[in-house]
Amino acid sequence: MDLGIKGRKAIICASSRGLGRGCAIALAEAGCDVVVNGREANSLHQTAEELRRNHEVVVSEVVGDVSDPAVQDALLKACPEPDILVNNNGGPPRRDFRDLTREDMLRGTTQNMVVPLELIQRVIDGMAQRGFGRIVNITSLSVYMPIEGLDLSSGARAGLTAFLAGVSRSVANRNVTINNILPGKMDTERLASGIRASAEKTGVSYEEQAAKQAAEIPAGRFGTAEEFGQACAFLCSAHAGYITGQNLKLDGGLYNSAF
Repeated sequence: MDLGIKGRKAIICASSRGLGRGCAIALAEAGCDVVVNGREANSLHQTAEELRRNHEVVVSEVVGDVSDPAVQDALLKACPEPDILVNNNGGPPRRDFRDLTREDMLRGTTQNMVVPLELIQRVIDGMAQRGFGRIVNITSLSVYMPIEGLDLSSGARAGLTAFLAGVSRSVANRNVTINNILPGKMDTERLASGIRASAEKTGVSYEEQAAKQAAEIPAGRFGTAEEFGQACAFLCSAHAGYITGQNLKLDGGLYNSAF
């Protein structure tokens, strides 16, 4: 399917690996010039080189934590007029809410709510003026479905969702959309660390715990970064202009609800 975005320019935050990398690959495959970002230079460069080898697009690299204002400046310097923004950032580590300090809570809220809003503030008016914009925020299924130890991440991402509900409607008539993708149990390093912690806590092997968690998902497996990226690319496509302010649950049916 031709997504109609060949030649568009995209910024994909935290895209050296995991779900962000899946989004970068899918957008490059669709013909977008991409700016990729990550904290670790070597893994970022490897991802960028793979994109250059496999797709005839321009790939720019910005090393650093997207929570750092200087890194945000560098992203916008590399791509001053983005058509597409994919917001992504690592979440706070698993921790009992009783152990969270004020500094922990402020840092987590900054990472998963404030930073995406800062980037949206900087790109949304230009998108509206040019008559095309696609903003996708990678949040989490925990916005709908609590996950033990991820309360800070869930709260910050839920705040982002509520904040943007009205904003998304305010620019819909300028062909600018804002949507969220809520990953469930995806085959990523973050999931693996959670499985390891659960396995140690319950005294079973990693393999047993992974199989148990996969069995709880109606699809019977964990999701992949590749299929996540393709879903993101569709929301960024020319065909998705009538989809805005929505939360796409990518969870294999794990969230049990009719609506």
